[in-house]
Amino acid sequence: MNVVLIEPEIPPNTGNVARLCAATNSALHLIEPLGFKLTNTELQRAGLDYWKYVNLFTWKNWNAFESSLVLGANLWFVECKGPKKYSDVHFSPNDYLVFGRETAGIPAQLLEKYHNHWIRIPMFKQEVRSINLANCVAIVLFEALRQQNFTGEAPQTH
Repeated sequence: MNVVLIEPEIPPNTGNVARLCAATNSALHLIEPLGFKLTNTELQRAGLDYWKYVNLFTWKNWNAFESSLVLGANLWFVECKGPKKYSDVHFSPNDYLVFGRETAGIPAQLLEKYHNHWIRIPMFKQEVRSINLANCVAIVLFEALRQQNFTGEAPQTH
């Protein structure tokens, strides 16, 4: 799987997402500009000593990232008000799960362009605008992996 963060702003969120990516053998794509430096202490602390296991890509902007994709790549844009729930779509092993900035979300022009791939995580209280970015990534990523029967899971040792 591939996790894409568009212009992330909060270092611990990105660090936690990096740790998720390391644990699930998923690639992490960071679309610049970032709201922090990759050497940020909070970022590094949240990712623990797992950074060496993260397949990390940084892109100068969305266009650079998008132009690198192979024809037919599946991108899923996770943002509130999406027409479909994340649990109602079929994920493939090489899909890209795209998440927006913590304060602004995914740009409207991308949601319009990829309207058929705009999905949401259900929320039950109207006054709550969003769920933490790292939690959102975990929810959708593990659903995608579940649909693939957790293929590639490391053997458990006791």
